[in-house]
Amino acid sequence: MFRQHQGDRNMEHIRCLIIGSGPAGYTAAIYAGRANLSPVLYCGLQMGGQLTQTTIVENFPGYPEGVDANQMMMELRQQAERFGADIRDGIIAKADFSARPYVLTTDRGVELEADAVIIATGASAKYLGLDDEKKYNGMGVSACATCDGFFYRKKTVAVVGGGDTACEEASYLAQLCQKVYMIVRKPYLRASDIMKKRVEDNDKIEILYEHNAVGLYGDNGVEGAHLVKRLGEADEERYDLPIDGFFLAIGHRPNTDIFREWLAVDDTGYIKTLGDTPQVLSAGDETATLPGVYAAGDCADPHYRQAIVAAGSGCKAALEAERYLQTL
Repeated sequence: MFRQHQGDRNMEHIRCLIIGSGPAGYTAAIYAGRANLSPVLYCGLQMGGQLTQTTIVENFPGYPEGVDANQMMMELRQQAERFGADIRDGIIAKADFSARPYVLTTDRGVELEADAVIIATGASAKYLGLDDEKKYNGMGVSACATCDGFFYRKKTVAVVGGGDTACEEASYLAQLCQKVYMIVRKPYLRASDIMKKRVEDNDKIEILYEHNAVGLYGDNGVEGAHLVKRLGEADEERYDLPIDGFFLAIGHRPNTDIFREWLAVDDTGYIKTLGDTPQVLSAGDETATLPGVYAAGDCADPHYRQAIVAAGSGCKAALEAERYLQTL
């Protein structure tokens, strides 16, 4: 049961609030704008989302020659604005879903009340924390083999990680690259048996157990990695491994912390939704949904994490929001 929020005359009232400016958020804004929902979108920390950390996007439909990632996100933004979306810089820092209309607070302390909320805050790839990861971002460092593997055809790459995701990334890259190294911190793979066997049986994949990457080098992009190999309790060997690409596969963290009091999330923090719909489930009762609250994109997708999938989920969220707002 939800009590009705009494409202504050000094509080801006928004019919459809969209949080996040990746493919999911912008697509939701396009659909919501065309439906005359007067959507307001807050861009968040990273305007354009994770996609802006890469260079050329070649697997998004409609761009036969590929497209600069930042250009594509700018075009999505312009399309949303064409249909009346109010796109604002800023971050939603707090959410209160205890009553309707819902109350959300920006990082500047501005309170908003919204009839419908579409959460499209995305997820952030986990990195090792090396300065060189930032230095070579988009110049040999990637957190998405499906996105960027094509650029490393017949080249040599390394994948950091020892779980199922790392094995999947290494197997995918082995179809394109001449050599794939897996840099694994532990003396074993944490992956499932079937994934272990897949990489162990692949002649193109070499697993470097008990290794840590401590840096990268190269003049005009990644040309190699500085590695440390553990030899015993106190012994180690340091050497350089020539590679063309450095792929992180140590997981993603969904940007959902401010919603966890109200929304059901899995162990990693991905928002749980009702079946294949974008309707979010309540943290207090996972058999119930929060009326008018929807999740789209990577914040609710631990499996695919692709721009086209995120865009489709943004469409679904906006369509559901439109149907919900018609009932008010």
